[in-house]
Amino acid sequence: MGILEPIVPTVLSVRRLPHADPALVTAYGGDPSKHVSLGLVTCDQDDALYVALDEATKHARIDVIFAKSFYAGAAHASGRLSGEILGVIAAAEPQAIEDGLTALLACLQHDACFYDADGKRTVTVFPHVISALGEYLSRESGLTPGTSMAYLVAPPLEATIALDAALKAADVRAVRVTPPPTETNFACAWLTGSLDACEAAATAYAAAVVDVAGAPRR
Repeated sequence: MGILEPIVPTVLSVRRLPHADPALVTAYGGDPSKHVSLGLVTCDQDDALYVALDEATKHARIDVIFAKSFYAGAAHASGRLSGEILGVIAAAEPQAIEDGLTALLACLQHDACFYDADGKRTVTVFPHVISALGEYLSRESGLTPGTSMAYLVAPPLEATIALDAALKAADVRAVRVTPPPTETNFACAWLTGSLDACEAAATAYAAAVVDVAGAPRR
């Protein structure tokens, strides 16, 4: 097993509700006057699914109405299909849900994922760069759609050292810093700048996590 080898997310469940009950739509944050159909996904990597949900908004007329991580992470899930997160997309009709799910699943298969940072998968890192934000993460971050963003996640101490390295490595600005513990006991930061700057920051972040994993007491 090599260091920084991708760990492809496992999609645990995908279901559709072509004509969801309005009370359910409302409960999950949607608007029944425009949200008729729902798509629901669970996955064992929460941050990868957040990125995939954003990607779906670029390819279909859907809204992300619900996305929440589960406490303690996939290793302590409430059931076999629960994973680490439930994401819900909503649309006016079922075809938009299908289009959104297609983009979402492709992103999880080929783009957004955690990486092995110690060759044993006991320390992992998410140094993901979004070249152009979609509607969902632009709304969550307060940035304009199309803006570049580095989405950076690692375990608590590793993330702290790595964030310092990322901020010093490139001309980037911190949009959001979520100290540990998150629901999954990691730490997260969103940085923005030019695409090149975001990529440089993400590279520095990942390198710092690998360094800490290899020499934790230095």
